[in-house]
Amino acid sequence: MIGGSPRPVRRRQALLAPPALLLFLLLAMDAVVDARPSPPSPRELLSRMTIEEKVGQLVQEAPAQAAGRLSAEEKLRVREGRVGSFLNWQDPIGMAEAQRLAREESRLGIPLLFAFDLLHGFRTIFPIPLALAAAWNPPLVEEVARLSAREGRSAGIHWTFAPMLDVCRDPRWGRIAEGPGEDPFLASALASAWVRGFQGDDLAARDRLAACPKHFVAYGAGEGGRDYAAVDLSLGKLFEVYLPPFAAAVRAGAASVMTAFPSVNGLPVAANPFLLQTLLRRKLGFQGVVVSDWNAVGELPVHGIASDAEDAVRLALQAGVDIDMASGLFAAKLPGLVRAGKVPEALLDQAALRVLALKAGLGLWSNPAEPQVAPWVDPLPATSRHLALRAAREAIVLLRNEGEILPLSPRLRSIAVVGPLADDRKNALGPWPGIGRAEDVVTILEGVRSRAPKGTHVLSAPGCAVAGQSTAGFSQAVDLAKSADLVVAVVGEEARMSGEAASRADLGLPGRQEELVRTLVETGRPVIVILCSGRPLALPWIAEHVPAVLAAWFLGVESGNAIADILFGAADPVGRLPVTIPRSAGQIPIYYGHTNTGRPPGSGRDVSKYIDVPETPLFPFGYGLAYTRFAYRNIQVAPALLSPGGSVEASVLLSNEGSRAGEETVQLYLRDQTASLARPIAELKSFQRIFLKPGEERRVRFSLPSEALAFVGPDGELREEAGDFELRIGPSAASGLSARFHFEKGGRIRPAPPGSP
Repeated sequence: MIGGSPRPVRRRQALLAPPALLLFLLLAMDAVVDARPSPPSPRELLSRMTIEEKVGQLVQEAPAQAAGRLSAEEKLRVREGRVGSFLNWQDPIGMAEAQRLAREESRLGIPLLFAFDLLHGFRTIFPIPLALAAAWNPPLVEEVARLSAREGRSAGIHWTFAPMLDVCRDPRWGRIAEGPGEDPFLASALASAWVRGFQGDDLAARDRLAACPKHFVAYGAGEGGRDYAAVDLSLGKLFEVYLPPFAAAVRAGAASVMTAFPSVNGLPVAANPFLLQTLLRRKLGFQGVVVSDWNAVGELPVHGIASDAEDAVRLALQAGVDIDMASGLFAAKLPGLVRAGKVPEALLDQAALRVLALKAGLGLWSNPAEPQVAPWVDPLPATSRHLALRAAREAIVLLRNEGEILPLSPRLRSIAVVGPLADDRKNALGPWPGIGRAEDVVTILEGVRSRAPKGTHVLSAPGCAVAGQSTAGFSQAVDLAKSADLVVAVVGEEARMSGEAASRADLGLPGRQEELVRTLVETGRPVIVILCSGRPLALPWIAEHVPAVLAAWFLGVESGNAIADILFGAADPVGRLPVTIPRSAGQIPIYYGHTNTGRPPGSGRDVSKYIDVPETPLFPFGYGLAYTRFAYRNIQVAPALLSPGGSVEASVLLSNEGSRAGEETVQLYLRDQTASLARPIAELKSFQRIFLKPGEERRVRFSLPSEALAFVGPDGELREEAGDFELRIGPSAASGLSARFHFEKGGRIRPAPPGSP
């Protein structure tokens, strides 16, 4: 979410009073009885508001003291109804005091909204969203969102700036860590799960939050993988790749949407009526609140499309921004613009009414609740840790396992756990860690020690820093490796190297870490590499020379236990890549769903390729190994001739040919062989996770409706076209069994989007 100009520190800080005092004060506040009658409806309330009070609902501030109380000036603004919401406040007593001022001392008693970035947890920190996407498990994501909502709401939060739904095909971009990966179908399935988990069926319930899908739209397509960079893309790409997750979130009932920072096709989103009005509201049918990102309104003059602050406010409100986050320009300029007739009061009324409706929907009048201290100070409950452990296990992707070195033998006498992230707590939380605490993290070293068989000695040395240039620790690490039966090397990024404003031009390991891994391999001991990162890393040497490699991302509080369970075989690796891993940053953008060229690889001498690296990725989308072997046989597709409105039934026989039980993610891809526009060589259309015992086989069945064949045509409308289609079922975007069918008749079917292809 947040970026741009300097702003207050909003990370978790120590609370300003001991827990006992906080609890006493909150209980005292809870005893105050509000004797006022039931509130009027939002529309009735709007009719009684002054221009300044209406504008106040559109103003979102970050408190000057993120973990403290309001200043006298801030309190005055609350009393006068000139603030509608606060974001990322980390003091429950200050929040309770501000809410009391708004409800009891402002003229109309309109409650405040408290918002927070719960991207992958509030108090319990789960794997980063990209890692959760690697689980390919929407029900799990829904559980994570549900627990996060319960923790956040009990702490006084009403609104989360999540989920982040920016499809990204450039891992140089730091915010890939916060999103669902490269594929619109998987992203859409996860979008619905996030929204359902946060909001449930009753937004006013005391364990629910208003969701805010972000960043609308195409933020992940910035030039050069740089944050905030301009986006220039076709309507087809916009509709088919970047819009579908937001369409899914809207269909799931998302209460709000946040705008993206960059310009899209020349116009910043916060001043882009085509995106916010034509697409979001009219095409997708969104009726909730639109909030700008941090200071996005204030940055419109910097983009060069607003002449001054007043012009920026006018453009943003007219485009469809309801709440101005943190710039202060709505508060400073909008009342005067309305009084001067430069902005119609009807526009102001419309935006204020949406905010009031959101507050009513959250039950802020009918079902108020004071913030509780417990989520801020209590230890994590066992049930929360259990879900965090399950999520972390499922997020781990086994990339390489030569010689079936994993799971580890119980007969190992000693294991050397080496690397700068082996015993690291803070970085395991990843970017945007809510109010998570480093002391809650089980490190990888701790996990290995606790899960190691009795009699196995675990040794450890950092070897080097994540980003430093010193090799002084190499000798100790090498000595440990030589004295051990096996080496676990834990390397990767610091959390600050991914997330907002954290783009990287080089996708290798920072500092001297790869040199450390090479030195460990030279000892002759078997080496297992665990990659902790917020993005896919391009590590071709490691992928070729290290027998076992795990993509472990940033896994949250249960990192160490989850990784140890995979290493020792207490859990099987079920994660599958939600992104393509390149061999080199020079291959970017590289993603599975690209269109063909007239000279694809293998078609002749002068073909589309690089002369210095293979054209294939290091690891393809959807890829991930298991501790058993799955075989695909006997694909069946019927009917061979599909009619509009019908469905094609596809199936494959899946068998477990290994000696362990395991779970396979069976993926279905589609290719349109001939169309009026060049189509992707593969598009994910469905997937299932299938558990099989050793020797078991099962026919896995899919049903694909004819609407799934549709695409956005050259006239900007969604269409189904007659022709041949190839359907492929397999373990990744790069392999599987194929069959063809023919779609016999097609034509234009409806205007695009709602992003449903």
